[in-house]
Amino acid sequence: MTLRRFVAAWFGSGLVLRLLRGSDAGSGTVGAVVALVPALLLARFGWVVQVVAAVVVVAVSLWAAAPFARDDPGWVVVDEAAGTFVAVIGLSGWAVAVAFVVFRVADATKRFPGVGPAERLPGTWGVTSDDLVAGLYGLGAGWALVGLA
Repeated sequence: MTLRRFVAAWFGSGLVLRLLRGSDAGSGTVGAVVALVPALLLARFGWVVQVVAAVVVVAVSLWAAAPFARDDPGWVVVDEAAGTFVAVIGLSGWAVAVAFVVFRVADATKRFPGVGPAERLPGTWGVTSDDLVAGLYGLGAGWALVGLA
């Protein structure tokens, strides 16, 4: 396995369901959960570090997904990792749970405004952008919950 493929599969997490049940369905959520761990661990260093990490993961997604952008196979989940890093910036507790769920629903359904059109962008931008837009919906929902508390 090449480094680019390994990273595109978010360090192998995108391949787990294929190995276990022969299907990539749901791999985006697996990759997002795996990405949630380091995204939350970085919270102890502050939101600025989380923003920097999100920018780095977005850049990594654009690089790693490039050879697979034409087909965007289900095991490519680095884009879900990027969306996860965006969705939880500055959040903790229940706000993280809400942000994560809204992010995954927005990404999976493509029914939130802007998510579907972002996916239709050419190449690796389309692979990653829909997850970033979905991540922003999650981030907004999480921060809305914080504002209500």
